[in-house]
Amino acid sequence: MSAEIIDGKLLASKIKEELKKEVHNLKDQGIKPCLAVVLVGENKASQKYVSFKEKTCKELGIESLVYRLPENTDEANLIKIIDGLNDNPQVNGILVQLPLPKHLNQQKILEKINPSKDVDGFTPYCLGKLLMDTPLFIPCTPKGVLRMLDEYKINLEGKNAVVVGRSIIVGKPLSLLLLKRNSTVTVCHSKTKELREITKKADILCVAIGKEKFINASMVKEGAVVIDIGINVTADGKVAGDVAFNEVKEKASYITPVPGGVGPMTIAMLMENTIYATKLQRGLL
Repeated sequence: MSAEIIDGKLLASKIKEELKKEVHNLKDQGIKPCLAVVLVGENKASQKYVSFKEKTCKELGIESLVYRLPENTDEANLIKIIDGLNDNPQVNGILVQLPLPKHLNQQKILEKINPSKDVDGFTPYCLGKLLMDTPLFIPCTPKGVLRMLDEYKINLEGKNAVVVGRSIIVGKPLSLLLLKRNSTVTVCHSKTKELREITKKADILCVAIGKEKFINASMVKEGAVVIDIGINVTADGKVAGDVAFNEVKEKASYITPVPGGVGPMTIAMLMENTIYATKLQRGLL
């Protein structure tokens, strides 16, 4: 029997409709949420993400400021822009699009963002709050994954959850969120030995490693819930996930497609975080 498809696109549309009403209510109070995005360099995937974010802001009525900076932008210039956005009371959310060009110190740059405007949830303060189980902003992709699991009423308590990938963007924060939901969590990465033996024991398998169709049916337990967070551009220019969708869907109970799964949820959660930041800064929470 084929797996039930977790439709991230449909859920994201539903969430955006609710957020649109919230933006409308804020505007009635004279408040216009504003998201500033800083993009450095010519990374094609990053450019695509940023244009999606701009489009969604427009759709919801959120003001969008985009700073497109050349690849050779130096650290001092970038920090100056972030400082200006921190000091601007009209800007509610700040997002520095990752990855940054190699010559820039990513950690140092992220540390410059005011945590009350850190809608990506990547500052040490926000990640520390998440670790303490008192989150301020939850990183958008892991937050979107949890929302999808909740929407499909997938119980996480006591389940074996395996997260393949350990980045601060997905793997680490997602493992903390699953732990908070009482799953037993294993985090795997490029140095993990006997990976297949570990993934085969997963009730919930979340994959974020950036390797096209890396997870095949032989690595998946019968009836597992498979969340594919990977986005890879194939040789023929199409988008594919980290999971071999067609073969794994015959074995899983639930699966996310790529595209149309986690991707739309990431942007919906970014919008939700931006509205939350606006309310927080205006003392409305």
